[in-house]
Amino acid sequence: MTQHVHVTTAEHVTTIRLDRPDKKNAITLDMYAAMADALAAAAADPAVRAVVLAGAPDCFTAGNDLGDFVRAAQGGGDAARALGFLRNLAAFDKPLVAAVAGVAIGIGTTMLLHCDLVYAAPSARFKTPFVDLALVPEAGSSLLLPALVGARRAAQLLLLGEQLDAPTALAWGLVNAVVDDADAAAAAAARKLAACAPGALRATKALTRRASRDAVLEAMRVEGEAFTERLRSPEAMEAFQAFLARRAPDFSRF
Repeated sequence: MTQHVHVTTAEHVTTIRLDRPDKKNAITLDMYAAMADALAAAAADPAVRAVVLAGAPDCFTAGNDLGDFVRAAQGGGDAARALGFLRNLAAFDKPLVAAVAGVAIGIGTTMLLHCDLVYAAPSARFKTPFVDLALVPEAGSSLLLPALVGARRAAQLLLLGEQLDAPTALAWGLVNAVVDDADAAAAAAARKLAACAPGALRATKALTRRASRDAVLEAMRVEGEAFTERLRSPEAMEAFQAFLARRAPDFSRF
């Protein structure tokens, strides 16, 4: 486990909160493992009827920790821990609610595609800079994002890496509502869900996801293979080194 992920349960709701403020909640492999374990425990506990994913009041997550990326690319990290979280997220059969404030970068945006309800603060900013880092989309987002917002808008996010503000995310259907206190809105929605018939909730979620479930898992598998290949590419090494050196990457020699 890690001190950077806090898991609490009250009133039949488990809250999984990222807490690494000095790094803008950048997610390490240990944090992925902790979140995967928390989801597995919530899925197995009949007393838990809903889960909330949250960050800090001013930051959801800056995405993957690039130091872990570099170590994984050099064979020193276990990327399977990240994949375990993604699989648990996609397979989770109880309601998932997210509270987003501040930046939601990379996985911070793509994990939301697996949530049933998403509440954003006015400060929320969404960005998927995979191509900027010489990588490819993950978490099934190559399938889920075009299905949710349309192919043209998905291209703005996945190819151009453009940032969305909270009102635009609402207009595009990426979030349910923009509210002053995303944490409070997510918690209230989770409590309301927890008061419903749990079997009916799970059955309804299963029905709404039935048509896409296998396709999402297959998309995640294919993305994972491509992501691992790209992670070890010279282009990615250049992108990571440029990011850490705070300079623009030079892809002209590739």
